[in-house]
Amino acid sequence: MNKTLNEIAKLIDGKVIGDGDTLITGISGIKEAAEGDITFLANPKYSSLMDKTAAAAIITSADAQKTVKPVILTDNPSLSFAKIISIFMPDNAGHPQGIDYTVIMGKNVTLGEDVAVGPYVVIGDNVVIGDKSIIYAGCFIGHHTKIGSQTLIYPHVSIRERIDIGNRVIIHSGTVIGSDGFGFATIKGSHHKIPQVGTVEIADDVEIGANVTIDRARFDKTIIGRGSKIDNLVHIAHNVVIGENSLIVAQVGISGSTIIGNNVTLAGQAGLVGHITIGDNAIVTAQSGVAKSVPADTMVSGYPARPFMTTQRVNASLQNLPKLFDLVKELKKRIEELEARLGKK
Repeated sequence: MNKTLNEIAKLIDGKVIGDGDTLITGISGIKEAAEGDITFLANPKYSSLMDKTAAAAIITSADAQKTVKPVILTDNPSLSFAKIISIFMPDNAGHPQGIDYTVIMGKNVTLGEDVAVGPYVVIGDNVVIGDKSIIYAGCFIGHHTKIGSQTLIYPHVSIRERIDIGNRVIIHSGTVIGSDGFGFATIKGSHHKIPQVGTVEIADDVEIGANVTIDRARFDKTIIGRGSKIDNLVHIAHNVVIGENSLIVAQVGISGSTIIGNNVTLAGQAGLVGHITIGDNAIVTAQSGVAKSVPADTMVSGYPARPFMTTQRVNASLQNLPKLFDLVKELKKRIEELEARLGKK
């Protein structure tokens, strides 16, 4: 699909600077772009790439430096570029259609309009699946589970009993929702399982990556708030509450009964102990070990996690330890020499 720069600008409500009749024949990243492609630049600190790219035009913001290439100025270049991708590369993933004859369906299952269920899916009793939802092959959906409308569940997802999943949720392959929380009572060296009788509630517009585990609550609910996005290989323990529009990046582990606020970012491999609170808009940097609650609107890092600037100072000091060690040795030697001159031992 070919379009002129002016036509693309209208689709994303942008402003053309340069030749609006430039013909765009494809899309690509700024480093990989070829002649005829349109690309984007979201971070002004990489503006030097604008004159190096082979792209025919660039979607960017007013903060970027000027370039000889035609540009489209938008408030959010990343989001605008995402819209263009859907035009030049429409989704043709080949989702399942209809109900495959191999599906094993329990009693009193309610399916909405245009629901699609792929091969070898097992659906328990009293399950409800909303309009236009798609269940790929090999999934398991336990009894009394509710799935909203326009939800997309990729192959080999296991959703246990009594789980509540909202609308427009995306769940990627290998994820398990509603597995038992890790609860044991240790008596005389033996570990006795504590029943996990709660559930999991996933709100609208959540996306859950591949091989994520979200444990059911011991009592009540484990909750994933509206619009939150969870990357691959994340573990969320029982009774955790994650607020709205939070980002949980790969290999994060969240221990039981921890509360995550709204618009929180937990970067890759961060680990959180249980029964703490992470305030709204907080950022936990990669590989941080969080052992106590984090106030709202703060950034923490390190192990144990501290305010970001404190950790930076600690790390800078650690780099100087060899010099400090040598200095102490030198000062010790001078003191010994002075004591010897003074006739002291």
